Amino acid sequence: MKRHISIILFLCFSHCISFAHHVLGGEVYYSYVGYNSATNQSIYSVTLRLFRNFYAGANAAQLPPIVTLGVFVNAVPYTEAQIPFEASRTTYDTINLTTYPVCISSKPPVTYEVATYTTQIELSDNASGYLIAFQTCCRLGSINVEDNALNGTTVPGATYECMIPGTDVLASGHNSSAVFKLKDTALVCAGSKFSLDFGAVDPDAEDSLSYTFIAAYDGGAIMDAGNDPPGTPPYTPVDYVSPYSGVSPLGSNVTINSSTGLISGIAPIAAPYVVCVQANEYRNGILISSHRKDFILIVSSCNIPQATLSTSYVNCGNYSFTFSNQSSSTLINSYYWDFGVSGSTTDTSTRSSPTYVYADTGTYKVTLIVNRGQECTDTAISLAKVYPGFHPNFGVYGNCVNEGYQFIDSTTSKFGAVNEWAWDLDSANQNASVYSTAQDPVYKYADTGLKTVVLIVGSNKGCLDTISKVIDVLAKPSLILPFRDTLICYLDTLHLFASSDVNGNGYLWSWSPDYNIIGPSVENPFVYPQTNTTYTVSFNDNKGCANTDSILVNVTHQVNIDIGPDTTICKTDSIQIIDNTNALYFSWSPPTGLNQTNIRAPIASPLVNTIYTVIGSVGKCTAVASKIIKVVPYPLANAFADTSICYGFTAQLRGTMNGNHFTWSPTNSLLNANTLTPIAGPQSTTTYFFTVTDTLGCPKPSTDSVTVTVIPKVIAFAGDDTSIVANQPLQLNASGGNTYIWTPSTGMNNPDIANPVVTLGPSIDSIVYTVKAINAQGCFSTDSLKVIVFKTAPEIFVPSAFTPNGDGRNDILKPILVGMKQLNFFRVYNRWGNIVYSTTAIGQGWDGNINGEKQAAGTYVFAAEAIDYLGNKATAKGTVVLIR
Repeated sequence: MKRHISIILFLCFSHCISFAHHVLGGEVYYSYVGYNSATNQSIYSVTLRLFRNFYAGANAAQLPPIVTLGVFVNAVPYTEAQIPFEASRTTYDTINLTTYPVCISSKPPVTYEVATYTTQIELSDNASGYLIAFQTCCRLGSINVEDNALNGTTVPGATYECMIPGTDVLASGHNSSAVFKLKDTALVCAGSKFSLDFGAVDPDAEDSLSYTFIAAYDGGAIMDAGNDPPGTPPYTPVDYVSPYSGVSPLGSNVTINSSTGLISGIAPIAAPYVVCVQANEYRNGILISSHRKDFILIVSSCNIPQATLSTSYVNCGNYSFTFSNQSSSTLINSYYWDFGVSGSTTDTSTRSSPTYVYADTGTYKVTLIVNRGQECTDTAISLAKVYPGFHPNFGVYGNCVNEGYQFIDSTTSKFGAVNEWAWDLDSANQNASVYSTAQDPVYKYADTGLKTVVLIVGSNKGCLDTISKVIDVLAKPSLILPFRDTLICYLDTLHLFASSDVNGNGYLWSWSPDYNIIGPSVENPFVYPQTNTTYTVSFNDNKGCANTDSILVNVTHQVNIDIGPDTTICKTDSIQIIDNTNALYFSWSPPTGLNQTNIRAPIASPLVNTIYTVIGSVGKCTAVASKIIKVVPYPLANAFADTSICYGFTAQLRGTMNGNHFTWSPTNSLLNANTLTPIAGPQSTTTYFFTVTDTLGCPKPSTDSVTVTVIPKVIAFAGDDTSIVANQPLQLNASGGNTYIWTPSTGMNNPDIANPVVTLGPSIDSIVYTVKAINAQGCFSTDSLKVIVFKTAPEIFVPSAFTPNGDGRNDILKPILVGMKQLNFFRVYNRWGNIVYSTTAIGQGWDGNINGEKQAAGTYVFAAEAIDYLGNKATAKGTVVLIR
């Protein structure tokens, strides 16, 4: 009885701590919580899930208790949406593999640790959405990734990210990301078949998911795990080692189902492999977000008894096949092969890798049974196709769209005859593919361009194979000239060249005019014209394909060179020497200060007066010219020196020079700007530029600068005017400075602090205090307040009438508090007992309006309650007349 073997796989996920190469993996995901109307922001719950190798060793770092994640606006260039945020570890679990299959060669321990970190963040809805990321330093070493990293270690780190869609792709509603399923531990054996459900769950019922392999990200410059914030996107993929890649991380024998996320195939050799799966979220058919999980798959050296064959075996060279089981399991103790020859009882073998020679061509069913008749058995079936000596091929002849292209089948078959042809002469053109079953078809294309030609060819022995080639259909045969315009000296002879890359021989070449030319009917003649001449070359294949081109040969009898008059430059500057000439080759001297000595217009940077000489030539014709470049130092300009002033003050500037003219700028805050010592009075920090020119020959000015830093204006505030009861303490509170001076000091406990206490007796009716606020740089300003002294006990005064007519007098009805520290309430009622105004703020009152609507004139009732400075409650009630 055949026992079905479970294919088990160990999923590991990567998180690297303190360069310890034991991390296995992780993912970042989120869910939409709700909307905070107070902040106009959406609330998301963000989770990071990290995995660690349980057998990393005692010296390896643990998963951190706190991690730091970053939020970025998902648009190029990426910017931080808010400062990085922390998430605390909320769970920490250990998962073990305890149940192993019966038919397995070894049972290695399989255990890993998983931690989750969760927190909430608030984000404003935007058009492009957000990207949330976490980075860590290093991965478990793997066979499919290069051992290099951006963080200076030998093992690349890891970046885990997820994407919150913006209104550009999700016009309404919000998204909660997919979450990959947390599967039990599993074990994969090298060379064995396996399957893994790597699907995800999407909390949004209307969303659908698709899956794909994708390159994992490096960890950037992160040197450790824990609280280092991630770098700014985009992130760099790890470097995969051929033949592996981000879309084929386990080789060509392992694939992922795009609909289910099922990873399946034949496991590669035993080693760790970096694998990353991306789940794409679709809503109403539109891709709204992508979410990835990065993990390490550890393939073990265990094995199971398995029969594994290729889909088919084809031999077109001979009749002999050598078969072998592609599984290397050590648990296989017997083999049984049946090579599929009908009516034969001798086409079997019990060898592990038998060789069988078929008697004739054909297709045979090959069967392999390992451990036949035992508990741990397995069976595989394949096809053996025997068609020796069959080799498809064809040739193409044709040069342009004006003539037909000849296709010649050159397939060879050692046994049997080639008897079937199926041509697709333009297979890349889905709308106009051209088919033929002729052995050697001829086809004239309607247009030019690259055409893919496919030939499917078969023999009477049943051999079938395919070959394809790409041809370029040209408008006309190529005609290649090394140049189309040149200059020679009248003493020289020029070798002209023409060629073509078309097929075939026997082309006719012709050059014209027949003037001073040697070989006008060959591809590469010699010419020696004495005047400017255009030579035209033509060639054709006598089948309708022809082409023509020309070369202009300019002839000079004299080389002319004009490099302009002598000039002056400022020392350390450069100048390009413009050469107005018909020369083709140049030699400049001396080389000092020149960027190149063999070009038409070199750049000169001499430090001293220099004479540059150039020899220009066209073949045997030459000429010489020279130019003096005089070097003059820049004028001297010094502006002294940076300084600071208080707002409203001035500063003295000073400049020195050796030139004949100077300017200061800007001038809008300068006095005497036409002198070397102007007065600067800027209202904000200003940089003044001192520019000097001279008459020594340097054509450029020199500039120096001085910055006057203006200390911001001190805004002193003594407080609002107030009233007190005689002998009642009053605490003043000044602001705007670092130190303070109050005047006068009458009744004041300390005039040199911001908040002195004032006590005034009944002898004083009122007093005005002035405070001088001084900042740390010594700048100051002043402010005053008036204190009125009442001789009564603490009391609440309310006027008997008010006139809210906007004339600035008696417009507001408000209580006057004498000796009170707190207003519990002040209320105004209309004649029906309804409250028309209420406040608890000292200094505020009613303006006679409700919701902007004027109230009628008449009598209103008020009630007030306050607390005096001794803690006693005082009340006041009465009527007040509103006069319009």
